[in-house]
Amino acid sequence: MKIIVPMAGRGSRLRPHTLTVPKPLIPIAGKPIVQRLVEDITKVAGEKIDEIAFIIGDFGPEVEASLIQIAEKLGAKGTVYTQDEPLGTAHAIKCAEDSMQGNVVVAFADTLFKADFVLDKNSDGVIWVKKVEDPSAFGVVKLDDYGFITDFVEKPKTFVSDLAIIGIYYFNSAEKLMDEINYIMSNDIKQGGEYQLTTALENLRQKGAKFSLGKVDDWMDCGNKNATVETNGKVLNYEKENVANYPASAKIENCLIIPPCFIGENVEIYNSKIGPCVSLGNNTKVINSNIDHSLIQENTLIDHGNLSNSMIGNSAQYFGVAREISLGDYSVLDFLSKSEVL
Repeated sequence: MKIIVPMAGRGSRLRPHTLTVPKPLIPIAGKPIVQRLVEDITKVAGEKIDEIAFIIGDFGPEVEASLIQIAEKLGAKGTVYTQDEPLGTAHAIKCAEDSMQGNVVVAFADTLFKADFVLDKNSDGVIWVKKVEDPSAFGVVKLDDYGFITDFVEKPKTFVSDLAIIGIYYFNSAEKLMDEINYIMSNDIKQGGEYQLTTALENLRQKGAKFSLGKVDDWMDCGNKNATVETNGKVLNYEKENVANYPASAKIENCLIIPPCFIGENVEIYNSKIGPCVSLGNNTKVINSNIDHSLIQENTLIDHGNLSNSMIGNSAQYFGVAREISLGDYSVLDFLSKSEVL
């Protein structure tokens, strides 16, 4: 089996954090989103993963090397393809055509999930969905009385279903899917100005393909700052036993740590209350602060912070008091006079 991971989007709704780091590489509870995604799929797929193919934008050689390393740590071959233009979900998969053989899981790298992951080998594919309040922002599916999908509808303007496709799919024949993707692209069949995967799926269904439904217990979005902070908290709660022990390199003095929290290597915390649901990346330093429900990346300094529902990037500096902020990489925010800064 292969895993195909489209991740070329830069994540504009998560700016400023995605100005310097692609969204799938932003750490959640100390581990990049895309790494968590492929680890979870590998864990529950029920068979060996031979190859993990990543479809990226112009992210640079360092990102490519880290993605290949993620695949190799899972015992799979790592392959990187480039999507030069954002022409839609079907176009992204087309970029990885050389890896589209046999049975595959296609997983878009802007989501995390918790589910009993069952691959129905008696159907042509499995589409994982979650019931949502506002289906107009998603691709959705309709079902027959036997639980098979009868329609794929992309971002419906009127209500047809509240079962939103979460971006994880299983296909028992990647070749059949590629035939439909090549057809819609060669005939320039677009929806919303892009080549959509749901168009290819609907064509397959009309030709007799049977798609069954996969349901998730939790679908964790990382689309914007609030959603990403919430997802960080959920992951910490799911992994509270794994994050209960802090590294020996961490220095924690005169502090109250309320679990669950992730504390990275060489983190320093003094005279502070941290948690619950806080992640502190490697080499970050926190002084005289209260922080809860927040995501702080690496090499960052926080002094006299009073933060909640906040996200701070890498190599940033924050001095002063606020209740909620979103501060990007290499930024400095100083509410204290220089004489007050420790």
